[in-house]
Order: sequence, then structure tokens, then C-alpha cells
Amino acid sequence: MQETINYELLEYIKVATSPYQVVEESIKKLESAGFMELKMKDSWCLVAGNSYYVKPFDTNLFAFTVGSEWVNKNNLRIAAAHTDHPGFRVKPNAEMISGNYLKLNTEVYGGPILSTWMDRPLSIAGRVALKSNDPFHPEIRLLDIKKPLLTIPNMAIHINRDVNKGVELNKQIDTIPIISMRKGNEEKDANRNKDFFKQFIAEELKVNSQDILDYDMYIYNTETGLIIGIENELISCPRLDNLTSVWALVKGLIEGKRKEGINLIALYDNEEVGSHSKQGADSSYLNILLEKIYAGLGFSDRVKIYEGMADGILLSVDVAHAVHPNHPEKYDPTNQTTLNGGIVFKIDSNQKYTFDTEAIAIIQQICEKVGVKYQKFVNRSDMPGGGTLGPIISSWLPMKAVDLGIPMLAMHSARELMGAEDQLHLETLIKGFFEL
Repeated sequence: MQETINYELLEYIKVATSPYQVVEESIKKLESAGFMELKMKDSWCLVAGNSYYVKPFDTNLFAFTVGSEWVNKNNLRIAAAHTDHPGFRVKPNAEMISGNYLKLNTEVYGGPILSTWMDRPLSIAGRVALKSNDPFHPEIRLLDIKKPLLTIPNMAIHINRDVNKGVELNKQIDTIPIISMRKGNEEKDANRNKDFFKQFIAEELKVNSQDILDYDMYIYNTETGLIIGIENELISCPRLDNLTSVWALVKGLIEGKRKEGINLIALYDNEEVGSHSKQGADSSYLNILLEKIYAGLGFSDRVKIYEGMADGILLSVDVAHAVHPNHPEKYDPTNQTTLNGGIVFKIDSNQKYTFDTEAIAIIQQICEKVGVKYQKFVNRSDMPGGGTLGPIISSWLPMKAVDLGIPMLAMHSARELMGAEDQLHLETLIKGFFEL
């Protein structure tokens, strides 16, 4: 079972290459399980026992189930994760020429470990907007090149003698990828060289380059995820943060239906850059969606939502730090987490992670009931960590909440590392959360 779950995860990550593809592939999984799409502009008439999803924007997704024996006093169970990951985004007018090299002008997205992106086989995925007859509704096409296309080459050590001493990479100079080389007669190919990237996109989409209005394209690592270790106990793979959580939430919602209450997953974009966007967690969208859900069930009074929240619980599901074996001194002395140690409760008294003791106790009991290992993480007191979706969502939806996820090493690297047992623990917990 564990092996099957891990290969399913790796196959999902292989095709979920940008936030757009993450949402697209998640919808395929939901629709195959009978989930029906809803549009926010429509009036809803929801039926107990049915399953639904809403795609407000192309990089975020909400899905929910209504228990077959749902009544208005039943509670809400919500789990959230994020669809984005640190890396690079292609700028507009991206074409750059240096001698015979054709390069792409990019900007850094989020907080990647820049050096890990060097010398990798990279590709491009995202969204393209095309001209249409209705200016307010341009034609939108998703695009994933799906093959190694570009790379960011290191300088040779013979030229950069201090490279192993920790040389800082300049984001505008050192991380610009090569995508192609000039060909043939320079004068003949002048137009091709000028708009080579836009023309390349047009050829891939089989459209006229003049019809391309804009694009939102992300660079991703094309390397395949692998199960490694003497006893296959580790997983090395791109985008584990946070697709381990997204995949677990999608599967858990499908498999963990309960007869009472409403189960809901919220997949947000822009977590890696602060969540301050319409498709990010720091928006009112989830609140608006809950109003639509309750109205679709026949209750237009917001008080019903508050009643559902009162005994409800929120999970903020994102990866956690495992203790690095070469630097254990960087971690709290009494709360150290390990790969294959089970899911991690993330605790921070300053509320960079959302938690309360009652909520943690609830999830601990679920873990024990369904046979899931768990551990607890707290940062060193003199080394504050990063934030998560949890506190942001909690500020909009005041309900019991817990931050948790799988432990990992090399977080924000172009290739991250997790324990081969931990995805099974996470998926088992999420199913139990939505089922019990």
C-alpha cells in the first residue's frame, strides 16, 4: 500500500508542474470521483450527499462534500494547502540575446535555494491569454512544454575560484536560463531572434504570435521523482512542498466522506509570496464561498455558518522541517522531528503556525484511532521560522485550527527529500479527519 501511494504521489507531481497544472490535475481526480463543478455567478441548489468543486481562479480550487444526512447543526471540517512552489517566473518581453545565446529574462518567485537550480534540466508551464471577439473574455489556454527546454549554467570553478566558499548569486545576472542558440544567417534570423520566445509559444499552441496578449509562465525542474535509500526509505523529488499536502487533501476529501456535516478543502495560490492576493489565503473568498454553500442548502442567514464553525476544525496542511543530520544544533533541543516519524504538528507561541491545545488533542486522538504516527515541531527560540496559511485563514475564520504536515529536508530546494512512510501517514490522517 505504501509503495502504491508513493508512486501515485510521484506521478501527480510529474504532471503538476505549475499552479495552473496543479489545479487542472486535481480537478481531473475530483471529476473522476463524481464531483460536479459550480460557478460562483450562478445560484446554487445543493443536495445532501453530493460532491462539488469551485475554481474561482485558475490557480486555486475549492471542493466540498455535503453529508447524506446533513442538517444545519452539523459542523464544518476544512483543510487547506497551497498550489504554488518557489522558483522562477518568466517576465514579459523575456527575450534576451548574449552573443550566440538566446536567454529568458526571469524573476525569482518566493524563496528558492537558488544554487540548487543551477545545471538542472528545466521546462516551462503556465497560462497564455489570446485575443478573442469579446475583450472581457480573452481565450485562456494552459501550456506545459513537458520536455527539458532550458538550463541555468554554473560558471566553471577555474573561472570562479571561490564558488565553494559560498558565492552569492545575483538574481538578475546569475540565474538567467539559456533556452536556445542563434541559427544560420544573423540578418535572416533577426526577427526570429527578436521574438523567439513568443514565437515558440505560438508554435506550441498552434496560433499566430500576434494573437498572444499575455502569459504567466513558470520554470520547473523536469527531473523525475525517485524512491531512494538502501531499503527504499526516502523520496527525492521536486515540488514536495506543497504537493504532498495538495494530493493528500484531494484524495482525503474523495475517500473520507461522512454522513453528517460539510467537508471542504481549500487550495490556495501565492502562499510562497505572502498570500496577499485574490487567489491567496489572505482574502475573503472562503467566507464568501461558505455563504454560497449555506444559501445553496436553503439558509441565507450567516448565523448558520457561525454555528457550523463553532464545533468545526481547520487543518493548515503544509510541510514541516525535519532535523538535518549534519546540523542538529540548528533545531530545538527537545522537539526534533525526523523523516519517517509520521506527521508533524507545527507549534509556535507567536502564532506563525496556527494551533491551540484542544485542536492538537483532537487530531492526536484521530491519529491514534487510525494508526498514524505523529511528532511535534517547535523552532529554536533564537531562530524564527516561516509562516503558513493557518494563521491567515484563522484571522478570517475563527475556529479551532492546527498546522501540520510531513517532515522534510532541503525545503525550497529544486529537489527536496522526504520519508517514504510519511505520505501514507498524511493521507490516512486526512481521510480519517473527513470520515470520522
